[in-house]
This record gives sequence, C-alpha cells and structure tokens, in this order.
Amino acid sequence: MALTFDAEHPSRPHAAPDTDRRIQAALEEAGAPATFFLQGRWATAHPDRARAIATGGHLVGNHSHYHASFPLLTEEGLRSDLARAEEAIVEATGVDPRPWFRFPFGDGEDMPDITERLSSVGYRHVGWHVDPNDWEPARSAGDVERSVVDGVLARGDGAIVLLHAWPRTTADALPGILAALEAEGARFERLDALPGIPGSDSP
Repeated sequence: MALTFDAEHPSRPHAAPDTDRRIQAALEEAGAPATFFLQGRWATAHPDRARAIATGGHLVGNHSHYHASFPLLTEEGLRSDLARAEEAIVEATGVDPRPWFRFPFGDGEDMPDITERLSSVGYRHVGWHVDPNDWEPARSAGDVERSVVDGVLARGDGAIVLLHAWPRTTADALPGILAALEAEGARFERLDALPGIPGSDSP
C-alpha cells in the first residue's frame, strides 16, 4: 500500500506549521517510505522542508504550481503551471518529479483531453482509493485514523491513501495509522515500488 501526502499551502484553520515535519518523523520512526506531491508555490516558500522530504527517501511528485482546477486552464495555462511547478520543485529538492502528478482536487482525471496534455509533457495523474477527508476541520485524529485503516483493509492490496501534509489532525493520526496497518501485515511502499502503477519499476 502507499501513503501519499499533498504538500500545499493550507486552506483550513486546523493547519500547523510543523505538521509536515511531524509526519516525516512518524514515517521515519516506522521505517515507512511515502510519496509527497509538492505544490510548486509551497516548495518555493519552504525549500528546506521540501528538500527534507526528498532527502528523507520519499518519492516526490508534482501537485501543480497554483493549485488551480486544471479544467479551468487553457492549454497554455496548463503547460505553464506544470513547468513552473516542476522548476520550483527541482530547484528546492534537486529531484525531477516526473512522471508523478496529482490534479488539484482530482479535477481533470476523467477528462481524456487533459490527461493527454499531461502525458505529452511527461506526467501521469495518480489518484487514490482511500480518502479520509483529513482537510475537514470537523474531522478528529481518531476519525482520520479509523477511515484510513478501515479503507485500506476494505480495499486490500495496492491501496493508495490520500492525505495532506498540513492538517494538525493528520500528524496526530499518523502514528496510530502506521501501527494499526503494520499490525495487519501492511507493507508501506512509495508509488514507484507499488505494483500496477504506470510509471513505476514494478510489474
């Protein structure tokens, strides 16, 4: 299974400035590699934190530059946004995020013309199977933990979990998520090691 985190500017009041560091610390303690989709503007604002994600052994992907809905962008706007994000991510981390990409809000994943434009510049969208809605202020750490654990166990092998790198509740929930899933026999992988993901080295 794969834990994925969208690292972006926070949009809700339950954000905390040290959340991404706490998430990385919990992953390191558990020996669990993960995948982080970085927003270009966030990487520019926090290059040290973006670099720590890459040097921590996690896979880095592109989460756009402005976090705008891609169906609202012109073709030129789409290409410009992707390029600016890629430049910011490479500058901050030293890592090329291609081919890993996640649409902001998931908007565009079911639109062939947009996914074809994405592919033409070397990216593919990676969605998710389990979404605990950790961005909602009303969700407690316990809610997030139960949603992730139950969702992964229901999905089974190859589950991809969507989380965010800024909600305080996500950092609070993560140690329990890791412990519970490990107890169930889960193996945590980066997306590039997860079988069946296009663009990975796995069959």
